Amino acid sequence: MKHQIVIIGAGTAGITVAAQLLLKDKNLDIAIIDPATKHYYQAAWTLVGAGTYNYKDTERNMGDLIPKGAKWIQEYVEAVNPDNNEVVLRDGTKVSYDYLVACPGIKYDYKQVEGLEETMNKNQVCSNYVDPDYTWKCLQEFKGGNAVFTQPATPIKCGGAPQKIMYLADDYWRKQGVREKSDILFITPGGVIFGVEPFKSTLMKVVDRKGLQLRFFHRIKKIDGENKRVYFDIVKEYDKLSGICYNYRDTEKEEVVEGHAMMEFDMLHLAPPQAAPDFIQQSKIAVQEGPTKGWIDVDINTLKHNRYPNVFALGDAAALPTAKTGAAVRKQAPVVVENLLHAIANDGQLNNDYQGYSSCPLVTGYGKMVLAEFNYAGERDSDPTLSMFFDTAKELYPMWILKKYGLPFMYWNLMLKGRA
Repeated sequence: MKHQIVIIGAGTAGITVAAQLLLKDKNLDIAIIDPATKHYYQAAWTLVGAGTYNYKDTERNMGDLIPKGAKWIQEYVEAVNPDNNEVVLRDGTKVSYDYLVACPGIKYDYKQVEGLEETMNKNQVCSNYVDPDYTWKCLQEFKGGNAVFTQPATPIKCGGAPQKIMYLADDYWRKQGVREKSDILFITPGGVIFGVEPFKSTLMKVVDRKGLQLRFFHRIKKIDGENKRVYFDIVKEYDKLSGICYNYRDTEKEEVVEGHAMMEFDMLHLAPPQAAPDFIQQSKIAVQEGPTKGWIDVDINTLKHNRYPNVFALGDAAALPTAKTGAAVRKQAPVVVENLLHAIANDGQLNNDYQGYSSCPLVTGYGKMVLAEFNYAGERDSDPTLSMFFDTAKELYPMWILKKYGLPFMYWNLMLKGRA
């Protein structure tokens, strides 16, 4: 089986790239490989987990989204052999290509946290990444105690998501009258709540207003779901006055011994550790050494592979030092499309315009949102048109409306059709 362009993955990146390519040239021979029958707008799962969005509204049939003119190969990828210009499917079929666009998404790597796989979606251990309906159930059943929200040490889809649900949970529990009987803690391996100003300052004001506790430099290592305990390695010397704790208050359910911490919980929300799919990690298109080992090895500005000139990559599995979000894909896709068409035309041109734009819609409560947009340099990179009317670094109701209604509409009706 041979196709001019093979796209691995029919997620946000794969469908957007295919749609944009076919809008420019309907005669292109494009195959999209993906086994899934459903496609999800995962950006709304934060709202599902807080009871303000219907999970079913985030779901579409995959077959309805594959762009007209592209062939859908509904099978798993087993291997990528760039030296032979072929993709091997799980059933043994070899699909050859002239050009490859690798955007397979990301996998949840439960094994990085001992006990996680056994307790996920039970024992009040929940994740909006996995089952936001169960998160909503946990929020409703919470009657006070320790509510722990954690972030893993790996790169993850939408790095702000683990804290967004915490802000919404605080709002919900205040309305239910259980907040005063609760300690809410955000425990992260990083040293800041958010890395880009002025969004960081806004979020710290939210933390103070809500009375949330922060624990920095804590890397989650083990969960004992039945006994409701979570364990961390402390990757920096523990000193309550050194900045490792913020808004510290003794919960009487925490033990710290020689660089390790144990926290009892009545509810635990986490983002599972995440990684590139195994077939990517085992392929020659992955970075072979260093801190980005296992992610797809592409130039960060052109999104063209650093060693295989007929391979391009974007989205979550690409080794790009920016947040893994659908908003990033919206800026990456046109660069991939243009450079792929340049490669086909063999005209020697190359678009190197992608500067790491990503966006994180940081919901800080029901009816409130900060729209954090930034680039590789860690600088604010807000949309100039939107900024004419709103200061998106502030908690605003119009940004909430954008999150709940505007962005889903744009996603389904414009972005996946190659028009945004």
